[in-house]
Amino acid sequence: MQTRFVVGIDLGTTNSALAFVDTGAGEPRVQTFAVPQVVNPGEVADRPLLPSSLYLPGPGEQPAGALKLPWDADRDYCVGEFAKTFGAKVPTRLVTSAKSWLCHPGADRKAPILPFRAGDTDRKISPFDACVRYLKHFAEAWNQSVAKGMPEHRLEAQEIILTVPASFDAAARELTVEAARAAGFEHLTLLEEPQAAFYAWLDGHGDEWRKQVNVGDLVLVADVGGGTTDFTLIEVGEEGGNLALTRLAVGDHLLLGGDNMDLALAHTAAAALAKQGTKLDAGQMLQMTHAARQAKEQILADKRLSSAAVTILGKGRSVIASSVKHDLPRADVEGVLVNGFFPECPRDAEPAKARGTGLQELGLPYVSDAGITRHLAQFLTKQSEALANREKPTARRTAGRKAAGGSADPALPTAVLFNGGVFKADPLRGRFLGVLNSWAKAAKAETVRELAGADLDQAVARGAAYYGLVRRGKGVRIRGGTARAYYIGIELAMPAVPGLAPPIKALCVAPFGMEEGTEADIPQQEFGLVVGEEVEFRFLGSTVRRDDKPGTLVEDWEGQIDELAPVRTTLDGKANVGRAVPVHLHSKVTEVGQLELWCYGKDGKQKWKLEFNVREGR
Repeated sequence: MQTRFVVGIDLGTTNSALAFVDTGAGEPRVQTFAVPQVVNPGEVADRPLLPSSLYLPGPGEQPAGALKLPWDADRDYCVGEFAKTFGAKVPTRLVTSAKSWLCHPGADRKAPILPFRAGDTDRKISPFDACVRYLKHFAEAWNQSVAKGMPEHRLEAQEIILTVPASFDAAARELTVEAARAAGFEHLTLLEEPQAAFYAWLDGHGDEWRKQVNVGDLVLVADVGGGTTDFTLIEVGEEGGNLALTRLAVGDHLLLGGDNMDLALAHTAAAALAKQGTKLDAGQMLQMTHAARQAKEQILADKRLSSAAVTILGKGRSVIASSVKHDLPRADVEGVLVNGFFPECPRDAEPAKARGTGLQELGLPYVSDAGITRHLAQFLTKQSEALANREKPTARRTAGRKAAGGSADPALPTAVLFNGGVFKADPLRGRFLGVLNSWAKAAKAETVRELAGADLDQAVARGAAYYGLVRRGKGVRIRGGTARAYYIGIELAMPAVPGLAPPIKALCVAPFGMEEGTEADIPQQEFGLVVGEEVEFRFLGSTVRRDDKPGTLVEDWEGQIDELAPVRTTLDGKANVGRAVPVHLHSKVTEVGQLELWCYGKDGKQKWKLEFNVREGR
């Protein structure tokens, strides 16, 4: 659909952003959208970012009209800047990290569970509804300014490119699409955030990008945001004499980012206060975490600051008199973040695995090891074997990769593109590059260089808007397709054995790199589909098996194929309740980027669609 505007939306964990291209205004170029939002009680102003924060005030907590917007004078909640700043003082009324909860398979993501530590009498909202409200705020703000008086220019009528982490599985992508639909967006396409960041880099450099990379380069997009860490490898190749880009690999889903750093800084500040005789309780630690986030952002944004003040409410009746104040030094911020989250480590390092406790507090499934560089080492090690089996690298790249023993490391990057607010800090980028280059030096490979010029706040939204132009035939496309191969579990036919569950084989239904808008038939194999009663379908995925074709059946799959969220459903079958109906399978990756799996009856008259369950844990 050729709409007037092409719009890119970065629905972020900490901040969200919108960029667009007006295709009817001369030479099309990517522009950022300044988002009107409440910044102080009764005051609305434009800001380049929309903080992904939602404040749910209690009765009488804000004066009448404090949260009003030009399009809603009676709004009883707040999204954006004021929600972030004031909500930090009352964290039991502040919703943050909704995006992290949206991809948490252990929670009912449509249940009112946020704010996570709110009391039973406090207002609550679901992660799903929080994301819908962020997206609706964009629509309302756009319609108030850009589309005022012109229905055809309303945001809901435009082509929307919505970004998701590359590591999002099919269920999380499905739920993201559902949230966008609930916000009114129909002309929708999903794009992986690291690819969006690379598209923004391409757009920012114009034709000059070809002078900064060479055939055989392997670019690592290191994306560390508020909630997740994403690694993506993009190869620079050659096709018909021109440079070509291909996304080769993505990392596993790592719930590790700015949220973890804020908590680490909060504990650092709490420890310093404890030495002075002030011990914080659980409620004050919540406040301290939000205050530490603000202090971190101040220090990283202004190199002149030697410290930033954090202030939280005291325990006494006199709030002002008993306020707890602490100056968080820059040295502590950089020390905790550099050494704690980007430790120096060898190329074969692996993240530490913490011993599981029998009973744990329900919450987000953060990774047990905060060392991002150790996760990077594991990612590159995991991808080395898979990448070694693809087409032979170019002579230049092989020469640059030769190790002492005469072998080459096919997953060691030659360049890195940073993305995410975490990398605003020079010491963090420097340590990350330093670790990569220590590995390159040990392998006697070329120095890893930084691709400069990235806009760490707006890159994902701007890249998404640029991708909208690419879809219309303008610009440079990154080839890639699905970020993993998808499989469905097939139960092995065997006699019942006491205490032994039937083995499961993994049937490939969508190969690695399957492009959007394509379909794959698996007619040569027939399976029994149980209908008329509730059953479970086990879905699996792999980021390393690149050669499996639709119909490939893998018996020994553990280690290379990971189990995803299962689908529990009852398929219609009134005439065959409880029976296994012969079917063959057909998969499709939609234009939006969702995976659909269809089961066709042998007679060709019946068909069933398996949809990903997004309500596990209900």
